[in-house]
Amino acid sequence: MSGAESNPPGAHKLRTGPRPLALHLATVASSLLSSSTALPHLRNGSLPWKPHLRDRAEELRRQIARTDADALAGAVDRAVRRQLDLALTGIERYRHHPYRRDLPDPPVIWTEGASRLLDYGALGSGSGTPVLFVPSLVNRHYILDLSERKSLMRWLAGQGLRPFLIDWGTPGPLERRFTLTDYIAGRLERALAAAVEATGRPVPVVGYCMGGLLAAALAQRRPKEVAGLVLMATPWDFHAEDAGLARRAAAFFQPFGPMIEAWGDLPVDALQALFAQLDPLLALKKFSQFARMDPDSRAALAFVALEDWLNDGVPLVAAVARDTLAGWYGRNDTACGNWLVAGEPVEPPRIKVPTLALIPERDRIVPPLSAAALARTIPRAQMISPPLGHIGMVVSAGAETGVWRPLAEWLTAAG
Repeated sequence: MSGAESNPPGAHKLRTGPRPLALHLATVASSLLSSSTALPHLRNGSLPWKPHLRDRAEELRRQIARTDADALAGAVDRAVRRQLDLALTGIERYRHHPYRRDLPDPPVIWTEGASRLLDYGALGSGSGTPVLFVPSLVNRHYILDLSERKSLMRWLAGQGLRPFLIDWGTPGPLERRFTLTDYIAGRLERALAAAVEATGRPVPVVGYCMGGLLAAALAQRRPKEVAGLVLMATPWDFHAEDAGLARRAAAFFQPFGPMIEAWGDLPVDALQALFAQLDPLLALKKFSQFARMDPDSRAALAFVALEDWLNDGVPLVAAVARDTLAGWYGRNDTACGNWLVAGEPVEPPRIKVPTLALIPERDRIVPPLSAAALARTIPRAQMISPPLGHIGMVVSAGAETGVWRPLAEWLTAAG
């Protein structure tokens, strides 16, 4: 472990994550403890199964029927206890792990309110193709600069490019009044202007996830300043693969609406609870796996670094929460042509700059069909589909080959 990536045990406070901790603990416990409760129903064949699992379930029921009921119940109980202990051990080890991210920021060339524009070109030659990166509003910017070993920004700077990265910051009193128009037609356009002024030329813009939607609107509005557009795992048709799930996400907003308006934002733990719906058993699986790792191994350090980023969320201001959850997820405003920025619809066919869409095949957060719907409506957009996941496309072992290098080559050509 390098000094920049670790600290002595006891040097830091106990982590509060995984967030929301109570939800994850309850889900782990209820999922495992329900196994013993479901056993009689599995034995008598009364459990409902999805059609493609019915034959396998029936074969399992026949095997169970040939076993001693008490012996099987005892074996299931022991297995549940072992798995519960493993998951809780993993959570506890994560909460006490000594790793803390400690990377120095590059120079800041522009600030406004809580937001900053970071110039990673200063870490390289600083004279190559400039590019502006736009992250999501609900996660910290440093997923693109996660650690010494996994930093897309520092890698691109080492390849001779000049990456700029927006750090949106934590919403303050000013940002709590923002709409998406304020973020795009206001703050993002001024950040773009700062990058153009610093380099003396139009710059390609890369948007990641929700940031891709902001970048697409920016490219439509400022074609003279945007030299090219890259969409990384960017959703567009929110009903493309699972309209029911999208509408459930929208319904999540409804009971909290009045409180969110009063608070001024949707809190981080509420957002984390919403994301947990995508895979309720994810915490059980990943912390059980972490419990088996050597705490000092590279794999364990990578796990903790990513988990810290996941739990270091940003509140979503009220108007943006309403427009994204009710508008994008609920009504599918983007794909239906009803998403307005400064009173003007965002229409992908009007984006005329060279465009690359990076659409990871294994993305569970942004389904590939949702992202492809945007790329297909932008004239002459190129699509690349690496065999990676939503976050894996920027930090996994395959990220450099599958995403970083094709991205660097495309940006160099576009710039």
